[in-house]
Amino acid sequence: MSDSTGGRPRGLRGIARTWIEVLVRPRRAFANGITPGDQAPALTFAVAVAAAFTLGAIATDPGAVPGVVPSSPALSGLVVFLVVVALAAPVGLHLTAAVATLSVVLASLELAGGIGFRDRGGVSETVQAVAYASSPMALAGPAVPELRVVCGAYAAVLLFVGLRAVHGLGPVRTVVAALPPAALGYGVGYRVVAAARTLFVA
Repeated sequence: MSDSTGGRPRGLRGIARTWIEVLVRPRRAFANGITPGDQAPALTFAVAVAAAFTLGAIATDPGAVPGVVPSSPALSGLVVFLVVVALAAPVGLHLTAAVATLSVVLASLELAGGIGFRDRGGVSETVQAVAYASSPMALAGPAVPELRVVCGAYAAVLLFVGLRAVHGLGPVRTVVAALPPAALGYGVGYRVVAAARTLFVA
């Protein structure tokens, strides 16, 4: 990821390398692998993560797949998978990134000496940070609440690392910026909140 042209390597091998680096060396990955204005690889990466999550969910809990085609559970699973890849993942990424952008703006607010904002990165960098921080969710598809909660927590930590790297905010401000998009994108979008309720609500 860090030694690629344009921010990160392309193709399936590039996605795999980026995924591993974000999981193992997140600070280096976010510092070196995010390029202003280069959102396309991040979108592809987010779709790949969502695809892996969906495949895991379908494989381990077929009963949770909506009966889109009542006569064929396999075809229903395929339809759900295609909808996630073609529609839900891109829309989810940009919605989460929009929330993250607003959170970053609010977190960068300065009141000393009048209203102002701290210097920060652009929207493109925010989109990329949100996408790459979702890396753990590729493993969270299986219907195991403990696994999903752990993956969601790590994704939230990665989002904190990513937003701090690209926007240069302090720890407290970065927490303020990271919590809303993490709750929406990973908590709701990847059903981490539902998994947590299964574990902690009697």
